[in-house]
Amino acid sequence: QVQLVESGGGLVQPGGSLRLSCAFSGIFVSTNTMGWYRQAPGKQRESVATISSGGSTNYADSVKGRFTISRDNAKKMVNLQMNSLKPEDTAVYYCKCDQLGVAYWGQGTQVTVSS
Repeated sequence: QVQLVESGGGLVQPGGSLRLSCAFSGIFVSTNTMGWYRQAPGKQRESVATISSGGSTNYADSVKGRFTISRDNAKKMVNLQMNSLKPEDTAVYYCKCDQLGVAYWGQGTQVTVSS
């Protein structure tokens, strides 16, 4: 059974940093792509960053240079380091795993950027 559990969200001031973590289980680490997505109120869910099992990364233009995705297959974790946060980064952030054509989602963690 695949499980994804996010943590690390919270309230931060503009310009601050947060680190999100996603603990996963039941996943074959050699055959998947992990990613972070976000959904702001009234908006569609969008991709923030993805990382393949081989370590290749992709970022949304809006977060390039500010966010860094990483994975530790031994610890079964995927992290998202978010720096220079802006109010427009406020959203619920979700961890996602794409494995063999099937998508699995975590429950989400709230990130609020506000002074």
